[in-house]
Amino acid sequence: MAEATVRVQLVRSPVGQPETQRRMVRGLGLIRLQQIVERPDNPSTRGIIKKIPHLVKVVENQ
Repeated sequence: MAEATVRVQLVRSPVGQPETQRRMVRGLGLIRLQQIVERPDNPSTRGIIKKIPHLVKVVENQ
């Protein structure tokens, strides 16, 4: 059985945000606006997404 994943998109620039939030965006592997990355769906990843909901959004798997 394949591991569950979550797709995350950067919708707002982290410029002007606190350094900790910028590190979270980079930790997810996001660099450019509108970029979508696929990460394992685990509590660690979900926790990061919960800390920066104003910068990222979860995209439905297609």
